[in-house]
Amino acid sequence: MNPYSVCKGSMDWNDVSGVMIDMDGTVYKGNRMIPGANGFIERLKERNIPFVFLTNNSSSDRTYYLNKLTGMGFKVGIDNILTSTTATISYLLKYHPKRTVYPVGTQRFVDEIREAGIRITDDDPDVVLLGYDTTITYEKINNAYHFIRNGAMLVATHPDDLCPTEDGYDVDIGPFIRFFESMAHVKATVIGKPNMMMVRMAAERMDVPYEGLVMIGDRIYTDMRMAADAGIRSVMVLSGEARTEDLRDTGIVPTMIADSVDDLLR
Repeated sequence: MNPYSVCKGSMDWNDVSGVMIDMDGTVYKGNRMIPGANGFIERLKERNIPFVFLTNNSSSDRTYYLNKLTGMGFKVGIDNILTSTTATISYLLKYHPKRTVYPVGTQRFVDEIREAGIRITDDDPDVVLLGYDTTITYEKINNAYHFIRNGAMLVATHPDDLCPTEDGYDVDIGPFIRFFESMAHVKATVIGKPNMMMVRMAAERMDVPYEGLVMIGDRIYTDMRMAADAGIRSVMVLSGEARTEDLRDTGIVPTMIADSVDDLLR
């Protein structure tokens, strides 16, 4: 029996405690909303199902994503947004509260971690923090390499290889993680999806039972992998990166597969 034909079926939403929704490739691509995505959010509200947007993209802060979503017509608030940067800040403050950090990221990224109380330095840091840096330079790469070789811990906000745009995909953080791991002979600590920390933080943010969560996303190795590892239900949408045939040999069987979020809760 082909398991993927089962995944095409419907889901019982009556016992869903909360929904985690990926952004890039799931509700928008670049600056274009995926048709019907705002209608799906309104249907969640009508059913009083809590939700958070969960993104690995660490190039901007939560305010940026709020403005982006509301600008597209989504009626949401700042509490509906959880980013890999948010999770990484929580991780650093909890497990490495006194360590200094050299951030490789955009100015918005640097400002957000600084405002959270993390000590930033470009002189012998304890941690090299790698974000999705659309302003990356050779100087940043070289500095990070030398700091890691001198003993700094390598932390990355998420593992994504590609970032969706309106016309295709841009190179994301994943290749840089592997570059630093290979060149400096270290293993990075990666915080974003599929790290279980994101699921726990989402449940806490929505104040709902962990077991009743559903993850909706377009990536197998982050969104679907996290749901599988967490033992929760999942919906894989085909509006972004993943295709049904990509599931072969992954060991992952989403609860449901849909063309887009517009197909859900109808």
